[in-house]
Amino acid sequence: MKDSMLDALNEPLIFPNEAFASMQGMGMTSQRTRNRMVQRLQAEYHIEDLAVLNAMRVTPRHVFLDEAMASRAYEDTALPIGYAQTISQPWVVAKMTQWLLKTGEVTKVLEIGTGSGYQTAILSLLVKQVYSVERIEPLLLRAQAVLKRLELNNIQFELNDGHWGWRQKAPFNGIISAASPAKVPEELFEQLVEGGRLVMPVGEAQQLLFGYVKTSTGVIEECLGEVLFVPMKQGIER
Repeated sequence: MKDSMLDALNEPLIFPNEAFASMQGMGMTSQRTRNRMVQRLQAEYHIEDLAVLNAMRVTPRHVFLDEAMASRAYEDTALPIGYAQTISQPWVVAKMTQWLLKTGEVTKVLEIGTGSGYQTAILSLLVKQVYSVERIEPLLLRAQAVLKRLELNNIQFELNDGHWGWRQKAPFNGIISAASPAKVPEELFEQLVEGGRLVMPVGEAQQLLFGYVKTSTGVIEECLGEVLFVPMKQGIER
């Protein structure tokens, strides 16, 4: 491991607020366990953005899971959250967030698929404003409750399947999706500013993670590797 990659764990541990500090857990949900997760993200997955690593270092992932699953919160695996949905693997959250914020100019983000709210929390610590949509109302309500407990106040929510983005709040500097469509909805590109970044899985039987940058002459595409996400479905569930 490069010496520079050790910096995240050498940074002073500063919680965003008292709510974060009060939910840090113990044993398998302790700070030591989160630190080991950050070490893996650096050593095995080459996550180098210190802001992203520190956000993941202080965010209690276990509070976004049912109590029975909390002891597994810092494993590098996707975990069920109900309604046939999952909380993404830590390395996937880190990789997508790092790519999205690579230019340092992303301040207004649309998140498609609130899910557990964990990715929402990470984004909330790193950008000025997060707009998050979710198609399954019970999941949305549960995520909102956890994020409220963490006193994160720069997030707006909508019950929405994500295919149409959130036109009323557009344009966005960045869009991130936790669901995989067969192809990228054109509406999402239209809601990006020039220079804006979109990161999402694409595909059905086989999925690839793509990063897109909108330019004055079109869209630049970058393949970021194989992934496995839930499919992007239409309609809402109450």
